[in-house]
Amino acid sequence: MTALEPLEPSVDPALAALADAILIPPFPGTTAPAWFLRALERGLAGVTFFGSNVAGDTAALTAALRAAAPVEPVIAIDEEGGDVTRVAYATGSPSPGNAALGAVDDAALTQSVYAAIGADLFRLGINVDLAPCADVLAADGSAVVGTRSFGPDPSLVARHVAAAVAGLQSCGVAACAKHFPGHGSTGDDSHLTLATVLGTMAEVRARDLPPFTAAIAAGSVAIMPGHLRVPELTGSRPASLSPAAVTGLLRGELGFTGVVISDALEMKAASGVLGIPEAAVLALIAGVDLLCLGRDTDEAMYYAVRTAIADAVTSGRLGGARLEEAAARVASLRARLAAARDAQGSAASHALGPGPGVVAGSGVLAGHAAAGDGIGLIAARRALRRSGPVPPALTDPLVVEIEPEESIAAGRFTWGFEPWAATARIEPPAGPAQTPAILAAAARRPLVLAVRDARSVLPLVSQVLAARPDAVLVEMGVPAWTPPPGTAYLATYGASRVSAQAAAEALGLA
Repeated sequence: MTALEPLEPSVDPALAALADAILIPPFPGTTAPAWFLRALERGLAGVTFFGSNVAGDTAALTAALRAAAPVEPVIAIDEEGGDVTRVAYATGSPSPGNAALGAVDDAALTQSVYAAIGADLFRLGINVDLAPCADVLAADGSAVVGTRSFGPDPSLVARHVAAAVAGLQSCGVAACAKHFPGHGSTGDDSHLTLATVLGTMAEVRARDLPPFTAAIAAGSVAIMPGHLRVPELTGSRPASLSPAAVTGLLRGELGFTGVVISDALEMKAASGVLGIPEAAVLALIAGVDLLCLGRDTDEAMYYAVRTAIADAVTSGRLGGARLEEAAARVASLRARLAAARDAQGSAASHALGPGPGVVAGSGVLAGHAAAGDGIGLIAARRALRRSGPVPPALTDPLVVEIEPEESIAAGRFTWGFEPWAATARIEPPAGPAQTPAILAAAARRPLVLAVRDARSVLPLVSQVLAARPDAVLVEMGVPAWTPPPGTAYLATYGASRVSAQAAAEALGLA
């Protein structure tokens, strides 16, 4: 490069190179812009993909990124299965989420489902999955984490996190367990505000840390700290910006030696007061190695973050050795990812290498099968729970789907029964005022009410069930509310496409 890019400020070349080596910014759309390709050429670590990036020919896009980078780039994505899917955003995930897998509680099945996710990502050229979610759900079924958690029991979550890590990494895709030290007890969404982890440190250690200990033992390549305040540990800061949490607890006490990847720094809990560039500097000081900037950041923000990192080193706030350490860890990760991809098609395994304590294969799959080959549907069927009277096969039912308030993590994604039955969608805010319209639309027809957290729309659900006690209630969120006795009730533990299909089959619709 002989001239500065239009937005690129002048930065010391050595510091700019070190900053590039630990950044995975986004770009919009299904084609990499010229500025991004040039950044890869000069050493940018890689990219964080979001839904808009994988709406086209993703394999061609990742091939173009690899062609521009001198070394295998990090190509990261949030692909948890269930409600949080980027690859299957438009159709619904072919894999059930963690809550469904936890309900089954077959660790070998969880490993197989995550191997299917990993195989799909590997074929698309994606090499880092920002999953699994290792959060232990609060007893009341915290809506912030919800179906992204394997469940409320630390030991159950721990064994499934280990299985998920093993499944992903058996396919050459790096796992990243999140959100350290645990998001499951928080009442607030860290996308919007600084969330506080409830309980003392003794309670946090007993409740929240076992899944992360299991992830480390299983050889998880990466761990993501959450933008979560733990008063006794982090004071007023989130764990993601806290040396006590990252360097002290995660690296020192738990012994994690892999790559620490930040959650999106545009989230308000990290940057709402400080701004993204300053949050990036504080994350590096805390011990984070690889920085995800967030979906809505742009080229100008990438340059601003790079400049802030260089300035922090120049001023002495950020030690040069700390930046070099982070860059070295990321370089090691990229080398491992390159080796896994180079082994594709050879007799050698392209696994990243399991750690101790991983789960043995279940025989459910012969080798690594894609999620579309059926393992996701098998898991969704096993997760389905029924109570109340067994509904007969329904003839010409109306399925009323109540759309919840949008979760920022999941966004608006395709869910529901449309492939199998006539449906009507109730948009938020849903309340009792909509009851008459529902009853009128379903007059003289079987009625199915599909919700993604009955508690959030309880007045409406209660009114409809009181007027139509023959209605079937399908809970596609965490089944934390018990319907009235005599209600025909199905719980899918998530709103993935396969979870809806399992429920449709149970109702005789598919």
